[in-house]
Amino acid sequence: MQSSRDEPVSPAGRLFLQSKTELIINCSIGFKNPLEPEAMKTYVANSLFMKHPRFCSLLVVDAKGREFWRKTKINIDNHVIIHPKNPSLECESEEECEDKINAILADYAVSSPLSMEKPLWELHIISELKCMIFRFHHAMGDGISLMSLFLATCKRLCDGKDAVSDVNVSENKKGEIKKRKGKGNPFIGILKVIWWTILSVMEVIGRSLWVRDKKTAISGGDGVELWPRMVATAKFTLEDMKTVKRTIPHATINDVLFGVISFGFSKYLESRSSQGLQEGQQITGLATVNLRKQPGLQEVSKLMDENCSRWGNKFGFMILPVYYHNTKDADPLKFVKRAKVMIDRKKQSLGAHFSYYAGKFTMSLLGPKAASMSNHKILCNTTFVISNIVGTQEESTFAGNPMTYITATTTSLPTAVMMHMVSYAGKASMQISVAKEIIPDPRFLAQCFQDALLEMKTAAQPATVDDVC
Repeated sequence: MQSSRDEPVSPAGRLFLQSKTELIINCSIGFKNPLEPEAMKTYVANSLFMKHPRFCSLLVVDAKGREFWRKTKINIDNHVIIHPKNPSLECESEEECEDKINAILADYAVSSPLSMEKPLWELHIISELKCMIFRFHHAMGDGISLMSLFLATCKRLCDGKDAVSDVNVSENKKGEIKKRKGKGNPFIGILKVIWWTILSVMEVIGRSLWVRDKKTAISGGDGVELWPRMVATAKFTLEDMKTVKRTIPHATINDVLFGVISFGFSKYLESRSSQGLQEGQQITGLATVNLRKQPGLQEVSKLMDENCSRWGNKFGFMILPVYYHNTKDADPLKFVKRAKVMIDRKKQSLGAHFSYYAGKFTMSLLGPKAASMSNHKILCNTTFVISNIVGTQEESTFAGNPMTYITATTTSLPTAVMMHMVSYAGKASMQISVAKEIIPDPRFLAQCFQDALLEMKTAAQPATVDDVC
């Protein structure tokens, strides 16, 4: 029976409860010093997690099949899981630890659902790997919400302040973008918004019906979400990405990222098989877009609002194509320039907002199963999924232990390639989850992306030196 204090699950949350689109976020955090599991459990028990409504609520379903959040008492032992010592997990190098952590994440991607008998989150502490893995059901909230709350429980290493307290940087960037867009004829600007929005809407409708990428060595499809997975990590430094960004006027880190993806995929496809590949062949990605008025990490006081007004899944998606190009004797920076043109057009559209409100409309009119099937079809007709979350750029501690990295991935979707990038302390880690029967060598794919950025940096450095002179 529904209680008057129960809170309905949001439409986006209901979408993530459907079998075709159910997602669990797996966030891995590494530490500099050996872990003290009991101290970490105590730290979590006294943290903001225990005060937030989503982390203290069961998911319940009434007689009519409607989902609600219901407050409950938390037993911390059911949520903080200390893994027993396992000699097979001991490792001699960072690379070996990384491989073992990624193997655990790959198992979580297909075979470890969260119990509905308790609030939908867990924290796994693995002492041998100096690592903990947070697991959250996506119905609880998106990456921005969860990262904001997690960093609010952390302290900056330099001064002991909240790790999320540098949130205002994003607001300043937003102001700079508005100023840049404000130049020129406003009427022409409105026409561009209308035109690119129409094209974006047509893309979404086409992908939900029949339009799909030509088959390549990295294509997935219906049922691939059930296949065994492998996970690898591509590592970048933000300074390298900024070096490339500075050589191209008004470029952003996201422009560089999509240039890296285009160049990296081209390298990988050439190594696997160049037969059937056409110059300029489209490889389409589905990218998540934060729709909150304030970009980036969120203010903790508003996240803790009893009504959860800023919490939840507040994002749409964009269909972002990259293209295969022959990499022999190619200028690496051209991949970034092409990506910038594409992303600039997408920024001028309201396609992401359309995807969000179209999903809500489908949910209310036809129900969550229809909305789930539509999203699943779009995923089947594209090649990869990507998200990018900007974390704190200051070294931070959790339970007094300095963190060395933060990575995130999710359970499987029908795309054969899923990429989730998180930046922390000047570094960016991109977790690449692949269907191993389609892409048996994800470490090589990760190396293709890393090499792509290094080649771009090499090509950019002469231009940077000339600019300084």
